[in-house]
Amino acid sequence: MIKHTTKEPPDLTLEELYNAETECRRCRLYGPATQVVPGRGSASAHLMLVGEQPRHEEDLQGLPFVGSAGHMLDKALEEAGIDRRRVFVTNAIKHFKFEQRGKRRPHKRPNTYEIDRCRWWIDIERAIIKPKVVVALGATAARSLLGKSVSISSVRGDILTQSDGTRFVVTIHPSYLLRVKDADDKAREYRRFVGDLKSGKEAMRSA
Repeated sequence: MIKHTTKEPPDLTLEELYNAETECRRCRLYGPATQVVPGRGSASAHLMLVGEQPRHEEDLQGLPFVGSAGHMLDKALEEAGIDRRRVFVTNAIKHFKFEQRGKRRPHKRPNTYEIDRCRWWIDIERAIIKPKVVVALGATAARSLLGKSVSISSVRGDILTQSDGTRFVVTIHPSYLLRVKDADDKAREYRRFVGDLKSGKEAMRSA
């Protein structure tokens, strides 16, 4: 665990952080999960994307945003003019929380305790990456980053600034787009999502 290391968290490498995360016992979610799902991307990224939690595919592969929501995110990033290879992508929760239903494993929403316990890792990731802008994808990510629950509709797309100067943009999680049935509604929400990512890009340029 990191608390036993001689290094301060900001001095850790991403590889050292990953090794520490594999030993995480800060909450009980590590038990049923296949493995920890660490953040992935450039250690010098100016833009950091924080999702909610790993889903089924991410849990199996040990990588963030590789399922259907990840494909949606990739598409939106491309349309927003953002190169995913130059951003850091992670989740507010590092282990998959689910409910076993036969062979299926539908995800369960993390509770406040689990979000707050896992914020330890998000804070260290931010200390290592030092992003200019962080985009919160969904309510769980916003709760983790802002330290309080917020209504996405009340802050969506706004540029929020913390005391350390880091800028934040809050938007929906791309999995929401997969659940929208009406084609017109889906197209409209997708355009808004791309617009929110563009807001993060512009905030990064002006930071």
